Amino acid sequence: MHDFFQNIGITINGITHLSPKETYKMCMDEALLVDIREDFEIMAKQFDVKNIVYIPKSVFRENYTMLPKDKAVIIADSVGLRSKEVVIFLRQTGYGNIANLNGGITDWEKDKLPMFIDKKEMLTGSCLCQLRPKKKFNKEK
Repeated sequence: MHDFFQNIGITINGITHLSPKETYKMCMDEALLVDIREDFEIMAKQFDVKNIVYIPKSVFRENYTMLPKDKAVIIADSVGLRSKEVVIFLRQTGYGNIANLNGGITDWEKDKLPMFIDKKEMLTGSCLCQLRPKKKFNKEK
């Protein structure tokens, strides 16, 4: 099997972690980016790469078999924590060319890499458990 991630990223406990810039470069060279954020998380900010698939983590185990085993696959989320769990799961199910996007879309944005932003869909809240739409809703009296 071809090792797509040879001499790139950092490998810790058998998991390859890629920086946003490394991920972007690999996506320009045909790697597949798999965004596992939930629907409400992707409405405001999305990765702008040509090969991307959205499989929310909540339904990932039912849908992961659609992922190719002969291509470099990079798993992404908001900050790189849930994506690491998915990488571990995929490795246990026989996927070998899997890497984690370290820092998720948060670091992607910090590195000023291409993305789609819809400010009307931005979320606000002091932590992930309190996120809600930023836009105000008109209440009927």
